[in-house]
Amino acid sequence: MADAITFRVNGTERKLTVDGSRSLLSVLRTELDLTGSKFGCGEGQCGACTVLLDDRAVRSCITLMSDVAGHSVTTIEGLASNGKLHPVQEAFLDTQAMQCGYCTPGMIMSTVSLLRRNPHPSEDQIRDALAGNLCRCAVYQRILSAVQRAAQRMSG
Repeated sequence: MADAITFRVNGTERKLTVDGSRSLLSVLRTELDLTGSKFGCGEGQCGACTVLLDDRAVRSCITLMSDVAGHSVTTIEGLASNGKLHPVQEAFLDTQAMQCGYCTPGMIMSTVSLLRRNPHPSEDQIRDALAGNLCRCAVYQRILSAVQRAAQRMSG
């Protein structure tokens, strides 16, 4: 059954008529052509689909559209501003914290959420925040370095 669902995506209000039981990931990718968030496990375990829902990292593959109504969603596409990458995106590039890149959008979104809540995380706090984001290429040390670099840049 289709529902009229209004929410903000990357700062733009959207009103879509979709089944409220569809996943946010499905709607982002197929209805809004925002393909940065990736389908991985489909069960909320790998983190490839991570987006921000009201600044909180969520797995979009298990987030229902009915739960998004009235809220704000930020995807990897919404981080850059005025043609300039977000400091977390820059740090991931600078430290080469990716190989295949499939997990990278989710890692970045989880990092942004962490740094908004805790601008000076310890190494253990970073590891805890990213524990649900899996990387098959195993560049975890570079990812950790990227998060630390982004925290330094964002705190001045």
